[in-house]
Amino acid sequence: MNSTSVTQNDCSLIQESGIDLSLNSSNLKSRTPLPSRGHLQLVAQEGLLQIHTAPYRGSFSIVLSSALRAAGLGSRVMVVQFLKGGVNQGPNGIVELCGNLRWLRPDTDVCLASPAQEVPINNKTNANKNAVENVWAIAKEHLLQGDLEQLVLDEIGLAIVLGYLNEDEVIATLKSREHATDLILTGPSIPPRIMKMADQVTELRSGF
Repeated sequence: MNSTSVTQNDCSLIQESGIDLSLNSSNLKSRTPLPSRGHLQLVAQEGLLQIHTAPYRGSFSIVLSSALRAAGLGSRVMVVQFLKGGVNQGPNGIVELCGNLRWLRPDTDVCLASPAQEVPINNKTNANKNAVENVWAIAKEHLLQGDLEQLVLDEIGLAIVLGYLNEDEVIATLKSREHATDLILTGPSIPPRIMKMADQVTELRSGF
């Protein structure tokens, strides 16, 4: 009650004094109303093309630990190793880890280190090349569908240099891929044209 009576008294005194408190008397202008804003729209997350390269083979362990961590946190992850054979895995023997990580290697009985055009013992060149291409076909499908949060392509550059994969086809697929997936390329001999496409490049150097 006291605060109300004080307010009324103040108003009475102002009226009796003849003080003009209008906007015009103080050269004040009314505030222009802000334009109405539309509804906020969520922007789809865009994945990065990252490259982890080194002048030697064996730069994969750091990326693998990151992939395992992402899968453990619920992301859908696939790791594709193009030249690491020896376990006769292939598309029909994909290994699943952490519930969300799928690990794919070619169906070969050895790790591949020789150019595809060289004829090894038992004339297995065509079989090895087909095995790598079968693995690439699965990776390519996921790239175009964008149904993974992370896709690791290990030694894809070396697979291109050794003649197991076609560079133009790989580049065309990378350009056409769904950008929701984080794509990580690892290993040596990444072609310069692919290096130019990367959002981030990490170069590992031997300390000895």
